[in-house]
Amino acid sequence: MADLSQKEAKRVSRVRWMLLAPALIILLFAASGPLLITLVYSFLSAGDYGGVEWTFSTDAWFNVVMQRDIFDDTLGFSDAHLSIFWRSVKLSLMTTLACIFFGFPTAYFIATRPKKQRDFWMLLIIIPFWTNLLIRTFAIVELIRNEGTLNTVLLALGLIDKPIQMLYTEFAIAVGMVYVYLPLMVLPLYASMERLDFSLVEAGYDLYATRLKVLRRVILPLVKPGVIAGSILVFVPSLGAYVTPRVLGGGNQLMLGNLIELQFGQGRNWPLGAALSITLLAIVMVALLTYVRAVGNEEVKHG
Repeated sequence: MADLSQKEAKRVSRVRWMLLAPALIILLFAASGPLLITLVYSFLSAGDYGGVEWTFSTDAWFNVVMQRDIFDDTLGFSDAHLSIFWRSVKLSLMTTLACIFFGFPTAYFIATRPKKQRDFWMLLIIIPFWTNLLIRTFAIVELIRNEGTLNTVLLALGLIDKPIQMLYTEFAIAVGMVYVYLPLMVLPLYASMERLDFSLVEAGYDLYATRLKVLRRVILPLVKPGVIAGSILVFVPSLGAYVTPRVLGGGNQLMLGNLIELQFGQGRNWPLGAALSITLLAIVMVALLTYVRAVGNEEVKHG
Protein backbone atom coordinates (compact mmCIF):
# COMPACT_ATOMS: atom_id res chain seq x y z
CA MET A 1 0.00 0.00 0.00
CA ALA A 2 2.82 2.38 0.86
CA ASP A 3 4.49 1.72 -2.52
CA LEU A 4 1.22 2.36 -4.34
CA SER A 5 0.64 5.64 -2.51
CA GLN A 6 4.19 6.79 -3.30
CA LYS A 7 3.75 5.94 -6.98
CA GLU A 8 0.43 7.78 -7.03
CA ALA A 9 2.03 10.84 -5.39
CA LYS A 10 4.86 10.79 -7.96
CA ARG A 11 2.36 10.48 -10.80
CA VAL A 12 0.32 13.43 -9.49
CA SER A 13 3.49 15.49 -9.06
CA ARG A 14 4.58 14.66 -12.62
CA VAL A 15 1.19 15.64 -14.04
CA ARG A 16 1.30 18.94 -12.15
CA TRP A 17 4.73 19.77 -13.54
CA MET A 18 3.57 18.90 -17.05
CA LEU A 19 0.60 21.24 -16.66
CA LEU A 20 2.80 24.01 -15.26
CA ALA A 21 5.51 23.61 -17.91
CA PRO A 22 3.90 25.86 -20.61
CA ALA A 23 3.35 28.69 -18.13
CA LEU A 24 6.89 28.33 -16.72
CA ILE A 25 8.39 28.41 -20.21
CA ILE A 26 6.41 31.53 -21.09
CA LEU A 27 7.50 33.22 -17.86
CA LEU A 28 11.11 32.24 -18.51
CA PHE A 29 11.23 33.81 -21.95
CA ALA A 30 8.75 36.68 -21.41
CA ALA A 31 10.12 37.87 -18.05
CA SER A 32 13.69 36.66 -17.77
CA GLY A 33 14.51 37.08 -21.46
CA PRO A 34 14.15 40.90 -21.65
CA LEU A 35 15.93 41.30 -18.30
CA LEU A 36 18.85 39.20 -19.55
CA ILE A 37 19.05 41.26 -22.76
CA THR A 38 19.02 44.48 -20.72
CA LEU A 39 21.79 43.15 -18.48
CA VAL A 40 23.91 42.18 -21.50
CA TYR A 41 23.37 45.59 -23.14
CA SER A 42 24.57 47.35 -19.97
CA PHE A 43 28.03 45.83 -20.50
CA LEU A 44 28.36 46.85 -24.16
CA SER A 45 29.50 50.04 -25.90
CA ALA A 46 27.06 52.65 -27.18
CA GLY A 47 26.58 52.94 -30.94
CA ASP A 48 27.14 56.24 -32.71
CA TYR A 49 23.49 56.54 -33.76
CA GLY A 50 21.78 54.42 -31.13
CA GLY A 51 21.90 50.71 -30.56
CA VAL A 52 25.00 48.99 -29.23
CA GLU A 53 28.38 47.84 -30.42
CA TRP A 54 29.28 44.32 -29.40
CA THR A 55 32.41 45.21 -27.49
CA PHE A 56 32.65 44.72 -23.73
CA SER A 57 32.59 47.95 -21.72
CA THR A 58 31.76 49.04 -18.18
CA ASP A 59 31.38 52.72 -19.13
CA ALA A 60 27.60 52.55 -18.75
CA TRP A 61 27.83 51.43 -15.12
CA PHE A 62 30.52 53.99 -14.48
CA ASN A 63 28.34 56.76 -15.92
CA VAL A 64 25.38 55.88 -13.69
CA VAL A 65 26.86 57.88 -10.80
CA MET A 66 30.16 59.25 -12.17
CA GLN A 67 31.26 61.39 -15.11
CA ARG A 68 34.40 62.79 -16.72
CA ASP A 69 34.79 66.45 -17.55
CA ILE A 70 34.81 66.96 -21.32
CA PHE A 71 37.57 69.60 -21.08
CA ASP A 72 40.18 68.35 -18.59
CA ASP A 73 39.00 64.70 -18.18
CA THR A 74 38.71 65.06 -14.41
CA LEU A 75 36.55 62.57 -12.55
CA GLY A 76 33.50 63.64 -10.55
CA PHE A 77 30.03 62.64 -9.51
CA SER A 78 27.21 62.90 -12.03
CA ASP A 79 25.19 65.61 -10.34
CA ALA A 80 22.35 65.36 -12.86
CA HIS A 81 21.87 61.63 -12.34
CA LEU A 82 22.21 61.83 -8.57
CA SER A 83 19.66 64.65 -8.40
CA ILE A 84 17.23 62.57 -10.47
CA PHE A 85 17.84 59.56 -8.20
CA TRP A 86 17.19 61.70 -5.14
CA ARG A 87 14.08 63.30 -6.66
CA SER A 88 12.68 59.87 -7.59
CA VAL A 89 13.23 58.41 -4.12
CA LYS A 90 11.98 61.57 -2.39
CA LEU A 91 8.79 61.84 -4.44
CA SER A 92 8.14 58.10 -4.12
CA LEU A 93 8.45 58.30 -0.32
CA MET A 94 6.24 61.41 -0.23
CA THR A 95 3.66 59.66 -2.39
CA THR A 96 3.73 56.57 -0.15
CA LEU A 97 3.32 58.60 3.05
CA ALA A 98 0.51 60.68 1.53
CA CYS A 99 -1.28 57.52 0.35
CA ILE A 100 -1.03 56.08 3.88
CA PHE A 101 -2.36 59.35 5.33
CA PHE A 102 -5.39 59.42 3.01
CA GLY A 103 -5.79 55.68 2.44
CA PHE A 104 -5.88 54.55 6.09
CA PRO A 105 -9.00 56.51 7.12
CA THR A 106 -10.63 55.67 3.78
CA ALA A 107 -10.08 51.94 4.27
CA TYR A 108 -11.21 52.18 7.92
CA PHE A 109 -14.39 54.00 6.86
CA ILE A 110 -15.21 51.32 4.27
CA ALA A 111 -14.42 48.44 6.65
CA THR A 112 -16.76 49.85 9.31
CA ARG A 113 -19.71 50.25 6.94
CA PRO A 114 -22.53 47.68 6.89
CA LYS A 115 -21.64 44.70 4.72
CA LYS A 116 -24.17 45.61 2.02
CA GLN A 117 -22.61 49.06 1.57
CA ARG A 118 -18.97 47.96 1.34
CA ASP A 119 -19.23 46.75 -2.26
CA PHE A 120 -20.51 50.17 -3.35
CA TRP A 121 -17.65 52.02 -1.66
CA MET A 122 -15.09 49.58 -3.04
CA LEU A 123 -16.55 50.10 -6.50
CA LEU A 124 -15.87 53.83 -6.16
CA ILE A 125 -12.25 53.05 -5.25
CA ILE A 126 -11.78 50.72 -8.25
CA ILE A 127 -13.52 52.93 -10.85
CA PRO A 128 -10.35 55.00 -11.63
CA PHE A 129 -8.69 51.80 -12.90
CA TRP A 130 -11.31 51.69 -15.65
CA THR A 131 -9.94 54.94 -17.09
CA ASN A 132 -6.71 55.29 -19.03
CA LEU A 133 -3.80 56.59 -16.93
CA LEU A 134 -2.99 59.32 -19.46
CA ILE A 135 -6.56 60.66 -19.35
CA ARG A 136 -6.51 60.73 -15.54
CA THR A 137 -3.20 62.58 -15.58
CA PHE A 138 -4.49 65.22 -18.00
CA ALA A 139 -7.47 65.66 -15.67
CA ILE A 140 -4.98 66.73 -12.98
CA VAL A 141 -3.42 69.15 -15.50
CA GLU A 142 -6.82 70.76 -16.01
CA LEU A 143 -7.21 71.18 -12.26
CA ILE A 144 -3.84 72.75 -11.40
CA ARG A 145 -2.71 74.65 -14.50
CA ASN A 146 -2.56 78.44 -14.34
CA GLU A 147 -5.96 78.79 -16.03
CA GLY A 148 -7.31 75.63 -14.42
CA THR A 149 -10.18 75.00 -12.06
CA LEU A 150 -8.26 75.49 -8.80
CA ASN A 151 -6.64 78.80 -9.74
CA THR A 152 -9.89 80.07 -11.25
CA VAL A 153 -11.79 79.39 -8.02
CA LEU A 154 -9.09 80.97 -5.84
CA LEU A 155 -9.01 84.07 -8.05
CA ALA A 156 -12.80 84.34 -8.00
CA LEU A 157 -12.82 84.15 -4.19
CA GLY A 158 -10.14 86.82 -3.99
CA LEU A 159 -7.74 84.59 -2.08
CA ILE A 160 -4.90 85.15 -4.58
CA ASP A 161 -3.96 88.02 -6.89
CA LYS A 162 -2.37 85.93 -9.63
CA PRO A 163 -2.39 82.23 -10.56
CA ILE A 164 -0.19 79.94 -8.47
CA GLN A 165 2.38 78.06 -10.54
CA MET A 166 1.66 74.45 -9.62
CA LEU A 167 2.08 72.71 -12.97
CA TYR A 168 5.57 71.47 -13.93
CA THR A 169 6.71 71.31 -10.31
CA GLU A 170 7.50 68.50 -7.87
CA PHE A 171 4.24 69.35 -6.12
CA ALA A 172 2.30 68.58 -9.32
CA ILE A 173 4.07 65.23 -9.73
CA ALA A 174 3.38 64.30 -6.10
CA VAL A 175 -0.32 65.22 -6.42
CA GLY A 176 -0.62 63.23 -9.64
CA MET A 177 1.06 60.13 -8.24
CA VAL A 178 -1.03 60.22 -5.04
CA TYR A 179 -4.18 60.40 -7.16
CA VAL A 180 -3.02 57.55 -9.41
CA TYR A 181 -1.69 55.17 -6.74
CA LEU A 182 -4.06 55.84 -3.82
CA PRO A 183 -6.33 52.87 -4.70
CA LEU A 184 -3.28 50.57 -4.48
CA MET A 185 -2.94 51.62 -0.84
CA VAL A 186 -6.63 51.41 0.02
CA LEU A 187 -7.15 47.87 -1.29
CA PRO A 188 -4.59 46.01 0.92
CA LEU A 189 -5.49 48.19 3.90
CA TYR A 190 -9.14 47.34 3.46
CA ALA A 191 -8.29 43.63 3.13
CA SER A 192 -6.48 43.77 6.48
CA MET A 193 -9.17 45.81 8.22
CA GLU A 194 -11.95 43.58 6.93
CA ARG A 195 -10.42 40.70 8.92
CA LEU A 196 -9.89 42.90 11.97
CA ASP A 197 -11.69 41.73 15.11
CA PHE A 198 -13.41 44.95 16.17
CA SER A 199 -14.27 43.42 19.54
CA LEU A 200 -10.62 44.15 20.42
CA VAL A 201 -11.24 47.82 19.61
CA GLU A 202 -14.32 47.83 21.82
CA ALA A 203 -12.30 46.15 24.58
CA GLY A 204 -9.76 48.96 24.36
CA TYR A 205 -12.48 51.56 24.80
CA ASP A 206 -13.92 49.58 27.73
CA LEU A 207 -10.50 49.82 29.39
CA TYR A 208 -10.73 53.65 29.07
CA ALA A 209 -8.10 53.89 26.33
CA THR A 210 -8.24 57.02 24.20
CA ARG A 211 -8.92 56.86 20.45
CA LEU A 212 -5.28 57.61 19.71
CA LYS A 213 -4.07 54.87 22.05
CA VAL A 214 -6.49 52.33 20.56
CA LEU A 215 -5.27 53.28 17.10
CA ARG A 216 -1.60 52.97 18.09
CA ARG A 217 -1.80 49.91 20.35
CA VAL A 218 -4.62 47.85 18.78
CA ILE A 219 -5.47 48.77 15.19
CA LEU A 220 -2.05 49.61 13.73
CA PRO A 221 -0.28 46.40 14.89
CA LEU A 222 -3.10 44.26 13.48
CA VAL A 223 -3.20 45.98 10.07
CA LYS A 224 0.58 46.39 9.77
CA PRO A 225 0.87 43.76 6.99
CA GLY A 226 -1.67 45.74 4.95
CA VAL A 227 0.26 48.97 5.52
CA ILE A 228 3.51 47.31 4.40
CA ALA A 229 1.90 45.69 1.35
CA GLY A 230 0.24 48.95 0.33
CA SER A 231 3.48 50.85 0.80
CA ILE A 232 5.31 48.45 -1.52
CA LEU A 233 2.51 48.59 -4.10
CA VAL A 234 2.74 52.39 -4.11
CA PHE A 235 6.50 52.90 -3.72
CA VAL A 236 7.61 50.48 -6.45
CA PRO A 237 5.56 51.92 -9.37
CA SER A 238 6.13 55.48 -8.12
CA LEU A 239 9.88 54.97 -8.33
CA GLY A 240 9.70 53.98 -11.99
CA ALA A 241 6.80 56.24 -12.98
CA TYR A 242 7.01 57.72 -16.47
CA VAL A 243 3.67 59.13 -17.64
CA THR A 244 2.84 61.23 -14.57
CA PRO A 245 6.27 62.96 -14.26
CA ARG A 246 6.36 63.47 -18.04
CA VAL A 247 2.97 65.19 -18.21
CA LEU A 248 2.91 67.03 -14.86
CA GLY A 249 6.63 67.71 -14.53
CA GLY A 250 7.37 68.73 -18.09
CA GLY A 251 11.00 68.45 -19.11
CA ASN A 252 12.40 70.02 -15.94
CA GLN A 253 11.37 67.51 -13.25
CA LEU A 254 12.75 64.22 -14.56
CA MET A 255 12.46 60.96 -12.64
CA LEU A 256 14.18 57.62 -13.21
CA GLY A 257 11.64 56.42 -15.76
CA ASN A 258 12.06 59.61 -17.80
CA LEU A 259 15.86 59.40 -17.58
CA ILE A 260 15.84 55.81 -18.85
CA GLU A 261 13.55 56.74 -21.76
CA LEU A 262 15.79 59.70 -22.54
CA GLN A 263 18.86 57.48 -22.85
CA PHE A 264 17.12 55.05 -25.20
CA GLY A 265 15.65 57.95 -27.21
CA GLN A 266 17.35 61.30 -27.66
CA GLY A 267 20.47 60.33 -25.72
CA ARG A 268 21.15 57.33 -28.01
CA ASN A 269 23.02 55.65 -25.17
CA TRP A 270 21.38 52.26 -24.85
CA PRO A 271 23.98 50.76 -22.48
CA LEU A 272 23.49 53.62 -20.00
CA GLY A 273 19.72 53.24 -20.26
CA ALA A 274 20.09 49.50 -19.63
CA ALA A 275 22.38 50.12 -16.62
CA LEU A 276 19.88 52.60 -15.19
CA SER A 277 17.08 50.06 -15.71
CA ILE A 278 19.00 47.37 -13.80
CA THR A 279 19.75 49.91 -11.06
CA LEU A 280 16.03 50.67 -10.77
CA LEU A 281 15.32 46.93 -10.63
CA ALA A 282 17.89 46.55 -7.83
CA ILE A 283 16.20 49.29 -5.79
CA VAL A 284 12.84 47.61 -6.30
CA MET A 285 14.26 44.23 -5.23
CA VAL A 286 15.67 45.77 -2.04
CA ALA A 287 12.22 47.21 -1.27
CA LEU A 288 10.55 43.84 -1.89
CA LEU A 289 13.08 41.97 0.26
CA THR A 290 12.50 44.50 3.04
CA TYR A 291 8.77 43.82 2.78
CA VAL A 292 9.23 40.04 2.88
CA ARG A 293 11.50 40.23 5.92
CA ALA A 294 9.12 42.59 7.72
CA VAL A 295 6.13 40.32 7.08
CA GLY A 296 8.16 37.26 8.08
CA ASN A 297 9.20 38.84 11.37
CA GLU A 298 5.60 39.85 12.02
CA GLU A 299 4.40 36.27 11.47
CA VAL A 300 7.09 34.92 13.81
CA LYS A 301 6.03 37.34 16.55
CA HIS A 302 2.35 36.41 16.23
CA GLY A 303 3.18 32.72 15.86
